[in-house]
Amino acid sequence: MRTAARRMAVPVSPPSRQARYSVGRVALAAASALFVLLLGLPLLALALRALETRAWERSTGSGIPEAMFISLITTLATVSLTLLLGTPLAYVLARWQFPFKRALNLLIELPIVLPPAVAGLALLVTFGRRGLLGPALAVVGISLPFSTLAVIIAQTFIAAPFYIRSAQVGFKGVDPEIEEAARVDGASGLALFWRITLPLAWRSLAAGLALSWARALGEFGATILFAGSLQGRTQTMPLLVYNVLERDINAAIWTGLLLVLLALAALLFSQWISRKADL
Repeated sequence: MRTAARRMAVPVSPPSRQARYSVGRVALAAASALFVLLLGLPLLALALRALETRAWERSTGSGIPEAMFISLITTLATVSLTLLLGTPLAYVLARWQFPFKRALNLLIELPIVLPPAVAGLALLVTFGRRGLLGPALAVVGISLPFSTLAVIIAQTFIAAPFYIRSAQVGFKGVDPEIEEAARVDGASGLALFWRITLPLAWRSLAAGLALSWARALGEFGATILFAGSLQGRTQTMPLLVYNVLERDINAAIWTGLLLVLLALAALLFSQWISRKADL
């Protein structure tokens, strides 16, 4: 009896640390796999559907070439404008100290999280015919809404913050001692910027510009509100997907897959540039 009582009184040892560790790893792997499926499965399904239906052969006459041309022209103009005006702004934000700098930075980055429909509405009430600047533009014969220029403005408004943020990081990463040494050698002003600062920060600028281009390529909400979807004029590839979804699913699938591939190429380029900068 005493032996049996002793056996019953012996406490059960808790699960070993290794067992708990294994259970945690399994749970972590399962949660990660589930989320990867959530993010990656739709893209895989799109690619499989395009291959299954040979969408590229059955989507002729749907305006894809025109939409691709509009997207190419407008996004090139967008990144050019972003590079020309965003680079000085990023340098000022990275190097200068002035009142309300943090508020200005917040204002510039706000379009990143702003709902695209709100962005389009804001552009419309600013540059529209009855908007804030509409009457002044009409005096000089400029009408921006529902034009190709409106597409470029919408894309720039949404995509430029990605470049400006990355360019700021690049300019901040330049060692001030190198610039100071260049000043001692006689470099100053634009010469210092072009010959020293820009070559040292160009990888961050290139990575940010690639992301900005990819974001401009996929812009939809602000564009459709401010520029409309006029074939051969303002209809970009994302707008084409929306317009032909019900009447020509193959054209929508093929255009969507092209957008995925272009965005993937921009992302891979940006990551490659970033890795090179870290070496």
